[in-house]
Amino acid sequence: MTEVVTEPNVPQQAERRLTIEGLCKTYGSGSNAKTVLDGLTFDVNAGEFVCIVGPSGAGKTTLLKCLSGLLPPTSGRACLDGEAITGPPEKLALVFQEYTRSLMPWLTVEKNITLPLRNKGVSKRERGERTREALEAVSLADSRRHYPWQLSGGMQQRVAIARALAYQPEVLVMDEPFASVDAQTRFELEDLAQRVRAQFGVTVVFVTHDIDEAVYLADRVVVLGSSPCRVREIIPVNLAAPRDQVRTKADPAFTELRSRVFELIRKG
Repeated sequence: MTEVVTEPNVPQQAERRLTIEGLCKTYGSGSNAKTVLDGLTFDVNAGEFVCIVGPSGAGKTTLLKCLSGLLPPTSGRACLDGEAITGPPEKLALVFQEYTRSLMPWLTVEKNITLPLRNKGVSKRERGERTREALEAVSLADSRRHYPWQLSGGMQQRVAIARALAYQPEVLVMDEPFASVDAQTRFELEDLAQRVRAQFGVTVVFVTHDIDEAVYLADRVVVLGSSPCRVREIIPVNLAAPRDQVRTKADPAFTELRSRVFELIRKG
């Protein structure tokens, strides 16, 4: 496996980028009301890689929609750099699990990446520079003229990540982005996520069902309980850097952290 160079864990006194305060989300009203998120409170520091895990149906995707401005909270708030999120922030990019739905099959890789930049009013020259840099970062520099359907699933997800990077966000939100690929490709994409964080200095919020993935990637793991969703525990991950798929996962500290997260989810 490729050795991944990562920055040391972000210290607690680091600048706060995302602040979630008493976040609640209820669907419906009256006797039909269902509370999905119930008073979630936690912070994400600038440059930090935070993974969010929890039981199926706990409300992880609802949380990400609130963080990305796609869904208004019922009460409480989510803030980016101290400002309440009331719509999709320009500083934030979202990578979905279903990459086949997020890429336009009739556009080349290059045009898929430049599309949101054109809508943002970025000049043609800068669009080209950003696209080249993003494709090089995800090792797809030679695939810019291909169409998504000509690429493997893992390569398509790399295109989705490259599109987000070309947008130059300060916060990258990823909703189970590697769930639909095979195990080997998943390991490669996990290492890619680490390299991207180190290279671009982006803050990452990453939702996953995979406990190993969460512990391997994160500076901290936010463990959510079942419906209504609350924060059960926030676990610092003090594994040595650089992280490596073989050595890191053979570390007794990794096994201990994995077991701790698993127990919290099982009892959630």
